[in-house]
Amino acid sequence: MPSHQEYKYLPYTPQQLFELVADVEKYPEFLPWCLACKIMKQTPNFIEANMIVGFKMVKERFMTRVYLKREEFIIDIEYLHGPFEYLENRWRFIAKENGGCNLDFTIRYQFRSSLLQTLSAIFFAEAMRKLTNAFEKRAYQLYHIRNT
Repeated sequence: MPSHQEYKYLPYTPQQLFELVADVEKYPEFLPWCLACKIMKQTPNFIEANMIVGFKMVKERFMTRVYLKREEFIIDIEYLHGPFEYLENRWRFIAKENGGCNLDFTIRYQFRSSLLQTLSAIFFAEAMRKLTNAFEKRAYQLYHIRNT
């Protein structure tokens, strides 16, 4: 099963990055290919959301459950339905003694369509780097002035 991991230091607190990733309704404002996101159900511990992603002629809708583990600064995302056979990802924010935190992002997936699976193999790692870079850029826009 294809997977991808990003691990990097960022000069923001785990709380700041946790809140940024947990704010799924804002994703269309800054994430590439995210056309729309609507929360269907929300509790203090999880969010169920429908998301529409698209690139050129391809547009897909899928639903996820986002588990918010606030005390641990972990966000686990469970796939509910859409074009994947399997999709799972985790965001983990690890505080550093000198400030900031390490971002640990992991995703594993399998498309239902063998054509989409084959196409994704070509660009998936680069797409995931673009995704995490978009979050990093958004954190800079939101928090950089407060942290300096």
